[in-house]
Amino acid sequence: MTKKTVSRIVIAVVLTIMALVTLFPLWFLLINSFKSQAEIVKSPLALPHGLNFSYIANAIEKINLVPSFLLTVLITVVGVVFIILISSSVAWMMVRFKSKVANALLLAFTASMLVPFQAIMYPLINEFDDLGLKNTPGLILMYGGFGLAMSVFLYHGFIKSIPVSLEEAAFMDGANVFQVYWKIVMPLMRPTTATVAILNGMWIWNDYLLPFLVIGNGEHKTLTLSVYFAKIESGAYGNAWDLIFPAVLITIIPIVIIFLFLQKQIIKGMIAGSVKQ
Repeated sequence: MTKKTVSRIVIAVVLTIMALVTLFPLWFLLINSFKSQAEIVKSPLALPHGLNFSYIANAIEKINLVPSFLLTVLITVVGVVFIILISSSVAWMMVRFKSKVANALLLAFTASMLVPFQAIMYPLINEFDDLGLKNTPGLILMYGGFGLAMSVFLYHGFIKSIPVSLEEAAFMDGANVFQVYWKIVMPLMRPTTATVAILNGMWIWNDYLLPFLVIGNGEHKTLTLSVYFAKIESGAYGNAWDLIFPAVLITIIPIVIIFLFLQKQIIKGMIAGSVKQ
């Protein structure tokens, strides 16, 4: 057996182990989402006796997941659209109108990615509370602000590869700035737009800390908050795992499906937006 063959076998074994370790939590969640409380406590690693969807229906009803699902969809969609429109237009202007101000803005956006949220969360929350924005619109605005830095960075790198001649030809044909941006530039940036949408969408959908600080245990809660407070409330009577596991499964299914179908777009957009042209 050659060294090359041995190295391939070792790499395959290591990757297989890493894949199993990564997939095990999802498998554990899936098999326990179709069990009763007694079955989960008795044998959490055993397969369910069948696909009993009554546990999922029970979790949806008792934790009131439908309003939380709709609110999470609203926050995610509006937040992602806000990030895409602002970051793409800002990046385009910085690339096309080169100046010291544009360079300083790019540096500021890039540097802001290094600032952890925990360093600014309390002053930010207090400021938004004073402005009366400690609510759903304020939460969307915060997501928009936090998502701009990475998105501008990705768009900025990709826009450099777009020929200026295309835009100049559109201007000569009588198009204005908004028409050039919307009809020429945006269609060409689809790979990066898909990456920005998916990365920010996954982050907003799964986020717990920011909704907890802004919305808390109010009347309207996101999916992560609903599952969290259901866990807290059930803990007083013995953890209701037959509610928690199905609820978590419902929470992650949409974003997992989207990621599986669009993972190639993520990689393509990341490469296109991060490599200097």
